Amino acid sequence: MVTHKAWEKNLLIKYLCPRDFRRGEMEEKMKTTDPRKQAILDSLKGGLIVSCQTQKDEPIYTPDMVLKMAECAKWAGAVGLRLNSPEQIKQVKDANLGLPIIGLYKVWHDDTCVFITPTMKEVDAIVEAGADIIAIDCTNEVTHEGTKAWDLIKEVRAKYPDHLIFADCATIEEAKRASANGAEIVAPTLYGYTPSTQNIEGANFRMVAEMCREIGDEACVIMEGHLYTPEDAMKCIFVGCHSVVVGSAITRPHYVAKRFVDCLSKYSDDWRKVEKAHHTNELK
Repeated sequence: MVTHKAWEKNLLIKYLCPRDFRRGEMEEKMKTTDPRKQAILDSLKGGLIVSCQTQKDEPIYTPDMVLKMAECAKWAGAVGLRLNSPEQIKQVKDANLGLPIIGLYKVWHDDTCVFITPTMKEVDAIVEAGADIIAIDCTNEVTHEGTKAWDLIKEVRAKYPDHLIFADCATIEEAKRASANGAEIVAPTLYGYTPSTQNIEGANFRMVAEMCREIGDEACVIMEGHLYTPEDAMKCIFVGCHSVVVGSAITRPHYVAKRFVDCLSKYSDDWRKVEKAHHTNELK
C-alpha cells in the first residue's frame, strides 16, 4: 500500500526530476555505437571528475603537483580526471592511475576569449600525450585565427573518430550545435567566460537542467564550472547531469582563498580577470 507521503514523493520525482531519476520508467539511450567509448561514458556515470590543473606562474606549482592531485583524486574515489597540457597529460597517463583522462590545452591570446584547445595543433598534442577524451571550445566566439571556435569540432570528429569529444560551451544553443556535430559530451564549462555570460558568480542550475532535458538523449551533459560544494555537485546529478567536474574548489587553494577575499572586499576584483592577466603577461 502506498502511503500519502510516498505517493507525494513519487509524484514529485515523476514531474520534477529528469529521466535518469525515474528508475524503471525509461532506459537511457546509448550515446555512441562504439563499445569502448560507451564503456568510458558508463564509467563516468554519476561520479566526480576532478580537474587537476596548475600553471607555472601559480604559487602551488611544482613539476609533479598535477600527478599528486590526480593521485589524491583517485584515492578519494573520483571516476575521471581533467588535465591541461600535453606534458601534464603524459605525466599522469604514464602513472597508470586507471582513470579516463579528459585532455585540453589552454592557449591564451589578447584578442580572443577562446583558450581551450583552440586549434587542431593543440588537439594533436593532447591526443599524442594520451588523452582519452578531447575537450575543445565549442562556443560561438571568434578564435585568434579568425574562425568560429565551434567550427573545429567537425575536423576533430573526422580526424579522431575513436575519441570522445567533450564540448566546452557557454549556452544551450552552443551545446545543441556541438551535439549535432558529433560531441558525445557537452558541458557549460565556459558559462561566465564569454562576453555574453561574463560576471557570473555561480552555477546556473536552471540552465543545466534545461540542457539535460533538451540534449540529454543525444549527448551526456556533464556539469562543469562554478561548483564549490558537494551540495552543488549533487544538485547537478539530481537535475539529470551524467556526472560533474570540479576543479578550483578542490585543487587550487589560491583561488579558493581569492573567492573569500573577493567577497570580503565587496567584490572589488574578479578572480577570473586575475587569472587571465597572469597568462596574458606570460605572452608578452
